[in-house]
Amino acid sequence: MTKEEALQLLQKHNQEHVLAYFDSLTEEEQKELLTQIKAVDWDVIESAKSEEENKRGEIAPLGAVEIKEIEARREEFVEEGLKYIREGKVGAILLAGGMGTRLGFDQPKGTYPIGETRDLSIFECLINNLLEVTDMAEAYVPLYIMTSEKNHEATVKFFEDKNYFGYPESDVHFFIQDMAPAVDYNGKLLLEEKGRLATSPNGNGGWFTSLHKSGLLDDVHNRGVEWLNIFAVDNVLQRIADPAFIGATVLSGKESGSKVVRKAAPEERVGVLCSEDGRPSIVEYYEMSDEMANLRDDEGELMYRFGVILNYLFRVDRLEDIMANHMHVHVVEKKIPFINEKGELVKPEEPNGYKFETLILDMINMMESNLPYEVVREKEFAPVKNLHGTDSVDSARELLKANGVEL
Repeated sequence: MTKEEALQLLQKHNQEHVLAYFDSLTEEEQKELLTQIKAVDWDVIESAKSEEENKRGEIAPLGAVEIKEIEARREEFVEEGLKYIREGKVGAILLAGGMGTRLGFDQPKGTYPIGETRDLSIFECLINNLLEVTDMAEAYVPLYIMTSEKNHEATVKFFEDKNYFGYPESDVHFFIQDMAPAVDYNGKLLLEEKGRLATSPNGNGGWFTSLHKSGLLDDVHNRGVEWLNIFAVDNVLQRIADPAFIGATVLSGKESGSKVVRKAAPEERVGVLCSEDGRPSIVEYYEMSDEMANLRDDEGELMYRFGVILNYLFRVDRLEDIMANHMHVHVVEKKIPFINEKGELVKPEEPNGYKFETLILDMINMMESNLPYEVVREKEFAPVKNLHGTDSVDSARELLKANGVEL
């Protein structure tokens, strides 16, 4: 794209201010800005003019295949899951774009040293969990790791330096999450530098489009992968490509599966799997009234008791349908640093504009069906969100020890 082409495009959308400092930029900076302008999704930017979020439909409780049933059918589920893994029909997606800022750590979150007396990172914990499955199956699962612009190089180098923790390099692929531009309250694109649009990651629902744009969806097809298991970097105990989970979902005939844990308390801050207008969905903890959160059945159990842990299984063909139909874009108010008309960097103390995100919970709702699959919290849920306290490095270390992991 040339400067003239960019100007024509920007004028069409009343955004020509983006080129205000263009002539003062280096050739490389000019090239980068033009690349950003070319990549702008104008439909998303236009959505800022309508701040109204999608209204929720009729919410109802959704049951799950519970631990008791899973244990009774474990052999059947595991056999089916291993069959799919051995046939190369299962891939895994690790969402690892974050930094360890909240842990007081300025490196990719996955590189955080969770070990106490030995060198053990969050990434190594996860790879070890995956290796348990691949050793059982005697077949490897292709692993696609989504990074961000901020941590991509450091993440790739970390895996290279650690020799991929014993996982075959040919089965590990990295891709960068797409970024979405930010706008002010008037819908004007913001600059974070004179030669760079203010951008942010496009939400955890953007992983599939990012995989597609990276070209790695071709690898998924070439390998014959039919199911993708998506999981986040910050749960060090989660089972990846879990054969029982895969087998249960496949045998259920449903298009997707969600690992869930029983809520520890009505007020626990987790999204809950539910039914919305007859389709699977997730209601966030902040969307639930006290009455809804405390609603109980005849046996005294919470009606909305199955909390999601961001470990999902999706059929690839249905993901492609979703990508073709476009996901709902959430418009979120944020404090966004920007370059003003004088070329000065401003760091606002109050929200000054909008960022745009797609959310994985919307993927669940766009599926016709979903299998909630209950797991034992103490064995599969050790989130690392804080340095100390609840869902922290401290609590995760205690849970790892309880599960026999040497730290």
